[in-house]
Amino acid sequence: MSNSNVETVTSTVDRIKLGLAVLVIVAGIVGYSMMEGQPTVARVGVFVGGLIVAGIIAWFSEPGRRTLSFGRDSYNEVKRVVWPTRKETTQMTGIVFAFVVVMGIFLWVVDKALEWVIYGLLLGWR
Repeated sequence: MSNSNVETVTSTVDRIKLGLAVLVIVAGIVGYSMMEGQPTVARVGVFVGGLIVAGIIAWFSEPGRRTLSFGRDSYNEVKRVVWPTRKETTQMTGIVFAFVVVMGIFLWVVDKALEWVIYGLLLGWR
């Protein structure tokens, strides 16, 4: 876990930009709802257009730039990951399935043993 502090929006201009972005999203939702008689493509276009405009507005704020930077850093980190080969993946999947089967059988045996002890010996129901 990192010890970095959570950064919040402190600039008034950034707050206004993010508030405007939220209002544009709400306007897109309202526009979608108000265009009831229009074709679905137009309604969805209004909504998606609102999302795009809101994204552009948010992108010009400091939190938006930090989010983009985080996305770039995450993408670069994913490129450095050493992914398992197909053979390794198949082997690990087989091991997981075998473990699940063995655990299922073990739990079934424990369940039957407890059933025999409780109902057969203690309660005498069988």
